[in-house]
Amino acid sequence: MDKTTEDALREAALRYHETPEPGKLAIRVTKPMATQRDLSLAYSPGVAEACLRIRDEPDDAYRYTGKGNRVAVISNGTAVLGLGNIGAAASKPVMEGKVALFKKFANIDGFDIEVNESDPVKLAEIVIALEPTFGAVNLEDIKAPECFVVERLCKERMGIPVFHDDQHGTAIVVAAAAINALQIAGKTFGDAKIVSTGGGAAGIACLNLLCDLGVKRENIWLYDIGGLCHLGRDDLDDTKRSYARPTDDKTLAEALAGADMFLGLSAPGLLTGEMIAPMAKNPIIFALANPRPEIFPDEARDARADAIVATGRSDYPNQVNNVLCFPFIFRGALDVGATQINEEMKIACAHAIADLARQTSSAEAAAVYRGERMVFGRDYLIPKPFDPRLLGQIAAAVAKAATETGVARRPLPDPEAYRAKLDGSVFRSTMLMKPVFEAARSSSRRLVFAEGEDERVLRAAQSVVQEGVDRPILIGRPDVMAARIEREGLAIRPGKDFEICDPNNDPRYRDYWQTYHALMERRGVTPELARTIIRTNTTAIAAVMVHRGDADSLICGTFGQYLWHLRYVAQVLSGGPEKLRPVGALSPVILEQGVIFIADSQVNHEPTAEQVAETAIGAARHIKRFGIVPKVALLSHSVFGSLDTDSARKMRRALEILDEREVDFEYEGEMHADHALDADLRARIFPNSRLTGQANCLIFANVDAASGSRNILKQLTGGLEVGPILMGMGNKAHIVSPSVTPRGLLNIAALAGTPVQHYA
Repeated sequence: MDKTTEDALREAALRYHETPEPGKLAIRVTKPMATQRDLSLAYSPGVAEACLRIRDEPDDAYRYTGKGNRVAVISNGTAVLGLGNIGAAASKPVMEGKVALFKKFANIDGFDIEVNESDPVKLAEIVIALEPTFGAVNLEDIKAPECFVVERLCKERMGIPVFHDDQHGTAIVVAAAAINALQIAGKTFGDAKIVSTGGGAAGIACLNLLCDLGVKRENIWLYDIGGLCHLGRDDLDDTKRSYARPTDDKTLAEALAGADMFLGLSAPGLLTGEMIAPMAKNPIIFALANPRPEIFPDEARDARADAIVATGRSDYPNQVNNVLCFPFIFRGALDVGATQINEEMKIACAHAIADLARQTSSAEAAAVYRGERMVFGRDYLIPKPFDPRLLGQIAAAVAKAATETGVARRPLPDPEAYRAKLDGSVFRSTMLMKPVFEAARSSSRRLVFAEGEDERVLRAAQSVVQEGVDRPILIGRPDVMAARIEREGLAIRPGKDFEICDPNNDPRYRDYWQTYHALMERRGVTPELARTIIRTNTTAIAAVMVHRGDADSLICGTFGQYLWHLRYVAQVLSGGPEKLRPVGALSPVILEQGVIFIADSQVNHEPTAEQVAETAIGAARHIKRFGIVPKVALLSHSVFGSLDTDSARKMRRALEILDEREVDFEYEGEMHADHALDADLRARIFPNSRLTGQANCLIFANVDAASGSRNILKQLTGGLEVGPILMGMGNKAHIVSPSVTPRGLLNIAALAGTPVQHYA
């Protein structure tokens, strides 16, 4: 990095920490505090009831306060990041950052506490005194050997987990990487010879955990600033002495000859290519000094092309990063009320991390790390921090281990249900889509993806297979799909896991273009044009496949304009004995407080009153598919007859049509959106409303209003859209938006894979 770039980075980092307000953290209130009654419940006199309950039963603090989701991040600033002993106050940005990572990755509320105390016994006393406030303690950036004393005293006297992340977090991620590196190298822990430089807190913790995994102490050579740790030295503390060799018989270079693994948590440039050249076959080199490792990966591979290398840097493969561990191990420990984080929980965490790297990378991580090939192997030993599956996989494994080893106050009754709950907190559509997926798994419907070459479609197709929804059909060129599957490291197999329709070479081509021509010859489509369309237009091909019964439902729209796709879908599939025709598009938008359904966001630009009523009926039918009771509001600038505008008259007529049809769901109109969403406000304006509570489906008078509202919700509130769902086509076609994600495609596939009897 040149000086100009370094200077720019420094300035950007300072601005990041200073603006728009200083620091990286804030506190928010989780309960209503808008009325005098709210205040009386939150504080005096109501708060006394919670206090008395906790006095009588101390564990009720986990029931009536936030203790069970609160971690103290405590440091005295004596060993910060690579900056050294900079003091407690200067360590605060790092501790705030740690708290921010807890919140970002595991939704844990942390508080940073910087303490001006270097005496380990006194520091331990301070930490111990904080136990009533927190559910767990994360010790951070305390220098060795004092950190060992602080942790030991705290663990002995506290009934909550105490975890020194510099030690154990590093050790867990190193262990996870080692599990996979040894597998790739064809070696075992029991036979591995390990040479380590670094007798600090992290280095010793790594060796301890590797021994728990099966490494033999007699196969470990530990070096520190004084050279080889051996029994003849009188400057070794107890932790180093436990790894001391009988005699001072080898230099570092000599010990590396024939070694299977080098573990470095020491100083930059300590290793050379000449030193690692005589290591055993497939040498494992974890050079973790930061920011400059003991040896750079390029130099290591120049000396040994078969080397498996990890560093602590983000600009090389296999970054050993504690964020893969600490948020999730704390999540699991807190959720079962663990009294400690024991060795079994650490080992479970390491195996969970290692196992995730062996799975196909997630679409979400691939989007963040675009351009990187995240396929298990020498350059991908451990998953990336932004893989959303980390939370469910690791926390569930840790909670299960805590339960099985008897340190959980609230043992897990159902580990799989717990994991599903965690996944649902990350993948926000999970709970909404649960009944849809259950219905889809019990069916057998053939889905065709029109844009089969799209990477998102390929990932979605793999998920369709894994979820057991069905064996999909993909339209596209086989060689292009195969190349992209290989590039992304997907496990899906063309021809085995999914069928292929190749527009350039499909034996059904003649049948398909003739079918399309027969449908369209009285609408100006010549045989030549029909042949061209069925050779080049994958949406038309998919529609013909559904029309002919070669597929049950199609999914298209990953590129292009919605109405362009709708044109071909409607041309081929409208009419027939089922009298299918596009009614409208329904967009479920998942917000923090729940889901809201928006219609019609795509199909009818200026719908008639009849079309509004049909949209409401279709929307209610779809809402029931999610296990939700529909409550439909017809929106207008008018409020229950206050204005005589076009939209007001349209919505009033739509209301009359719904009355005439005697539909089986709640509906009301015409009204403003705030009246639809606030029952108290609505009652003050119109006390005799037939709609109870908050509306969950908003029907707009035109596409502009619906589409605008949908996009505002998504952008300003972080709302997640499922769909849009095309109504009126008998579940035979769905058109997504170009911004759709692989998970969004999977959700649509589940909807498309639901049998008609579940659909109606």
